[in-house]
Amino acid sequence: MTLPKTPSFRLDGKRALVAGASSGIGLACAAALGDAGAEVTLAARRVDVLDGLVTEMTAAGMSVRALPLDVSDVARTQAAVAENGPFDILVNSAGLARHSPAVETTETDFDAVSDLNVKGAYFLTQAIAKGLVAAGKSGSLMNISSQMAHVGGPDRAVYCATKHAVEGFTKSMAIEWGKAGIRINTICPTFILTDLTRSTFEQPGKRAWIEDKIKLGRVGEVEDIMGAVVYLASQASSLVTGTSLLIDGGWTAE
Repeated sequence: MTLPKTPSFRLDGKRALVAGASSGIGLACAAALGDAGAEVTLAARRVDVLDGLVTEMTAAGMSVRALPLDVSDVARTQAAVAENGPFDILVNSAGLARHSPAVETTETDFDAVSDLNVKGAYFLTQAIAKGLVAAGKSGSLMNISSQMAHVGGPDRAVYCATKHAVEGFTKSMAIEWGKAGIRINTICPTFILTDLTRSTFEQPGKRAWIEDKIKLGRVGEVEDIMGAVVYLASQASSLVTGTSLLIDGGWTAE
């Protein structure tokens, strides 16, 4: 009997674009992909930070370059992807949250969050897929969504709405692009401790609420996301598309 062989998690020879790569979850995803052998393009608005990360990741033996990019600027994003692609892998970690009670939501906040989390994500994903189709290549596209794409939360009506929208277009795109060999999924983390979220965790009431909802009894760390990104980018997930990978410590289990 010939035993089945585990598909490779290696990404050698693959080109990856990570948007929102300058910190937090995006940076962790970029490091994970680079460590797995992918050539990684770090995309974000903070050019000085990107340059420092390129130096650090190169010193760690990774193949990496920087690409200044504001995902909310659709025209420039499309042009940048067309000029620098095609990319075999997309991880879009660019996102924005402005929390408030629903009755206090301003149009300015609604538009800012929607423009990046929905419109920006949609057209970045579209641009990557266009490049793959034109090149006749398969690929794996991921948007960093949220556990809040599957539940509701206080003061998070706008944020939840945008992440639910990402889940919706992901399913539709998966149906349309499956025959071309292009897979698209979301990764849905719980609250992850980063520099941007640290102020939330420093509030005892909010931290207690978070830890009570996470059944494993601890907050998330960026390292909790890294294996999932490599899995979805690799051949190990070759039959996975149009779905969500929840990394929420059991938050949505109830």
